[in-house]
Amino acid sequence: MTSIIIISILPIVLLYLGLYKAQKALLPVAVLGLLAALVTSVLQWTILDEAQPIYNGMLLYNNFSVAFSVISIISTILILLLSKGYFEKISNHIAEYYAIILFSLAGIIVMVSFHNLTMMFIGIEIMSVSLYILAGIRKNDFASNEAALKYFLMGAFSTGFLLFGIALIYGATGTFDIDGIRDWLLNSPRKIDPLFYTGVMLIIVGLCFKVGAAPFHFWTPDVYEGAPSLITLFMSTVVKVAGFAAFLRLFSACFLPIAQFWTPVLLVITIITLFVGNITALYQQSFKRMMAFSSISHAGYLMFAIVAIGAASANAIFMYATAYSIASIIAFGGLILVRQQTGTDGFEGFNGLANKNPFLALVLTVAMLSLAGIPLTAGFIGKFYMFSGALSQYRLWLVIVAVVNAIISIFYYFRVIVAMYFRNADREQVEVPAYYKFVLGFSALATIVVGVYPTVISGLIK
Repeated sequence: MTSIIIISILPIVLLYLGLYKAQKALLPVAVLGLLAALVTSVLQWTILDEAQPIYNGMLLYNNFSVAFSVISIISTILILLLSKGYFEKISNHIAEYYAIILFSLAGIIVMVSFHNLTMMFIGIEIMSVSLYILAGIRKNDFASNEAALKYFLMGAFSTGFLLFGIALIYGATGTFDIDGIRDWLLNSPRKIDPLFYTGVMLIIVGLCFKVGAAPFHFWTPDVYEGAPSLITLFMSTVVKVAGFAAFLRLFSACFLPIAQFWTPVLLVITIITLFVGNITALYQQSFKRMMAFSSISHAGYLMFAIVAIGAASANAIFMYATAYSIASIIAFGGLILVRQQTGTDGFEGFNGLANKNPFLALVLTVAMLSLAGIPLTAGFIGKFYMFSGALSQYRLWLVIVAVVNAIISIFYYFRVIVAMYFRNADREQVEVPAYYKFVLGFSALATIVVGVYPTVISGLIK
């Protein structure tokens, strides 16, 4: 809980620093504040995980919350380190950008810690409102403005479905508390309650909007493409991870007694998401848009843990989310550097990169291999956990579908590797600042360490 307080106060401190023109202090203060929040989160880890709901049952900050808070905070720190010199090219008032990102993170921590449907909704809205602004921070950029508008409309649809779904569930059960709703399901003499089941379906639609699952992805690729690359990175990693953490907490702690009702629906959504994301990514000529569609496909893999819900689901999502986040940080960090030199985010911008920048080409290769799920990378371990969970539920055919889609993904991820190592181009060396080298090197090392020694982080969530 202390971490939420720190992250909520930190943006206000940054705004005052911006007011007094202390621009050089913004990034160090933001990183130090997040490190303090990280430490307080880790200190709340308990071996037996005997945490109890607090504030009249509104929040439950247990090991599940700690684990997803930690990965969200670490990812945000790495993203902010990549922002050095980035926001200055957009505006002189950069304190607002840091503050809005941290306000969004505060909503994310609430999302992974809720114990009441109203707190889940509040966390989602705090996060979403901040993202509406961040997507359109390039004031005179039509693509950025369009991205903000489309994300706002998608958020409005999602909010409507979630709000009405929560209202119907409250109307049926008389409570917003997830334990109370579960107890009602277990003790209710009624076999079928149309009000409750309709509410569950509306919540599924609303959450699928938030995590970018097909067929509710609509403008997600346009938003990811139009928003500034750093904001796209934040949305496709920290925001998506938090969305799935909230998704899992709700369905495992609340709706598990009626899993036979919603599992077929999520099965269909999972299959559609995998095929839409992977097949469409094959035809993209833009690296950034390819990453947008691949993000949709990864949402499909993450839904495995909910479709095959069980005791290992939380750990599976945590492993996959960690692998996906650190690989995406490398990918977008490399894109930002290449785009600054070439002015394009197409695959041709990576031609011959290995000749001039072997370090940058190496870390990007590690990222692409991890995203494709190649062995000895964290991405392979993440997919292994997801597939194992599905097999434990005897969903062999679903694993076969996923493996086919994983093979498809190899083709578009390897396009980047082929461009860097096997295509020549008359180019200059890309300047890689020291802080980029730290973030990219750290992320690549973490990808390999988790891929070779998954026990480093596996089994944290019981």
